[in-house]
Amino acid sequence: MTALRPERDSGSPYEEEYPSSYGDRGTFEAAVNGLDDPLTDPLPGQHPSPWFRSGQGQQELPQEPEPEWYDPQGYVQDWYGEQQVAPEAEPMAQPVAEFAPEPAPEPISVPGQLDDETVGLRTSDTRRAAESDGEGEGRGEGEGRAARRKAAKHGGRRAGGGSSGRPASTGAPLSRVEARRAERARRPGPAAVASRAVGELFITVGVLMLLFVTYQLWWTNVRAQQQANRATHDLQDSWAKGKGKPGAFEPGQGFAIMHIPKLDVVVPIAEGISKPNVLDRGMVGHYSEGSTKTPMPDAKKGNFAVAGHRNTHGEPFRYINHLKPGDPIVVETQDKYFVYKMASILPQTSPGNTGVIGPVPKGSGFTEPGRYITLTTCTPEFTSKYRMIVWGKMVEERPRSKGKPSALVD
Repeated sequence: MTALRPERDSGSPYEEEYPSSYGDRGTFEAAVNGLDDPLTDPLPGQHPSPWFRSGQGQQELPQEPEPEWYDPQGYVQDWYGEQQVAPEAEPMAQPVAEFAPEPAPEPISVPGQLDDETVGLRTSDTRRAAESDGEGEGRGEGEGRAARRKAAKHGGRRAGGGSSGRPASTGAPLSRVEARRAERARRPGPAAVASRAVGELFITVGVLMLLFVTYQLWWTNVRAQQQANRATHDLQDSWAKGKGKPGAFEPGQGFAIMHIPKLDVVVPIAEGISKPNVLDRGMVGHYSEGSTKTPMPDAKKGNFAVAGHRNTHGEPFRYINHLKPGDPIVVETQDKYFVYKMASILPQTSPGNTGVIGPVPKGSGFTEPGRYITLTTCTPEFTSKYRMIVWGKMVEERPRSKGKPSALVD
């Protein structure tokens, strides 16, 4: 309903200047109240204010009869679509508190007899213990109370139960005694400590052995081949410059180069058979001391005997067992090339058999003095229990001025 505006009160200057056609004020208000507004006027039988309550001292306005054209159901359908007619407004109840009080928690039911003192002492662990104890038969009330009190005193652990009596799934913290026991249980015993120490010792020894084998089979070859190649180049350079002189040589001094074309071997020959100074440096050593002394290649007669490693430290004689009769073996010196042909092989003999390097080698098949060459090495592979011997006979002595022999050119 439309209320009167303040400036339209009776007796105002505005009313005096523009008098109303309705006459007095009551006639105007009755005309305004008689207007029907389908958007703001209430439905039939309702008051425009939602706070209006009949029978509580409020003065109800007179209700006018509904016009014949007013259809509440049709009005709602036209405005809101196919929907149900909104129900009449219910009287608003008194304001309700924002948060309703939570209901009191229901008491936890525990099998067996309960009293106020026992319930006050119970914890989550003692409840579980009480449940398991309540299932047994023949346990008195006094005994149950004492056990529960003692369990509550000890943190939910039954007396005499030990750390093993605590359920594994409770997740409750351990007591100090239980923690100590658990720590002692986790500590390894003397036997376990000893076994671990022995195992670690074996692992360490195994790693060291693996490193040693790698060093022996791989790194010694790399290192010895580098040293042998350097010695070969130095010897060739000195020959080219004319510094080398034939004759006696110092132990460990290189004086010749051996070529075995079939095995693709090019290795320097040094004086003596010392392991650290000659053989372990990847070179071939000449027997030149004591009872094992042999002549040089340029001697008119004799057996030029040399030794070399078959495995590790350059292993120049590793595959001499593959040589066949007639395969060339060339010894290069500052002035000449001495060409030998492989004659025979002795697969195995004792290390003390010095007759194999004599002037007429035993077992070689030679029957008279001549110009021979003997190659000696250890056998079987990776051991030094026996010796393998290869013999050859000189077939050509060629000066360097005539160029390389055909065995090296081919």
